[in-house]
Amino acid sequence: MGFITTIKEDIAAVRANDPAAQNGLVIFLSYPGLHAKWAHTPEHWLWNHRMRGLARVMSQVTRFFTGVEIHPAAQIGRRLFIDHAMGVVIGETTVIGDNCTLYQGVTLGGTGNETGKRHPTLGDNVTVGSGAKVLGNIHIGDNVRIGGNSVVVKDVPPDSTVVGVPGRVVRRNGCRVMNATFDAKRHRENMPDPVQEASMANRECIAENARRIRTLEQQVAELTELVHVLTSDSKG
Repeated sequence: MGFITTIKEDIAAVRANDPAAQNGLVIFLSYPGLHAKWAHTPEHWLWNHRMRGLARVMSQVTRFFTGVEIHPAAQIGRRLFIDHAMGVVIGETTVIGDNCTLYQGVTLGGTGNETGKRHPTLGDNVTVGSGAKVLGNIHIGDNVRIGGNSVVVKDVPPDSTVVGVPGRVVRRNGCRVMNATFDAKRHRENMPDPVQEASMANRECIAENARRIRTLEQQVAELTELVHVLTSDSKG
């Protein structure tokens, strides 16, 4: 695919994903996420053609100007949208599919000094929220949404929503893993809070236990009164 075609695709992707986007010229000039992605193309070419020192230097220059660090060896699909861009890190063995969106502060990194494939693989149509960390040689399936500030260290199946530290699946194939009725009221947009849900479940269990205790206390009082009556009758 030609570079001009790629630029047109990327600008169209920004228009589709960013409600604040203006005309194509403004997008071309003012989106550092696009600049980082476009700069990665020659850097990746240099890396693959054994000019790795130059590729690394160029990637650091790109980082200085855009706030986005993409290792030259990373494999990036079509129409990647890095919104706001600042603080995004994409590691060496990362693979990103088509039509993915990364927000500011996202890290696609490793977990230590492993060798070989040590960074995540993202499928198509994956959205990673602000500040989220996706770490290690894990696979994120197609159409996955990762909530802001989540830390994901395990594989995620397709068509899922992940939130929390560590990240856990709270929606799969359009169905909530733990049902909640307060999302629409609080405008959470399918990004629930698992801690609050667990707290709600605990409160429901406490309320149920309190109800059972009241019932048992009432039954004990009735039995005590019955025993008292029977004892009085036997004495009489």
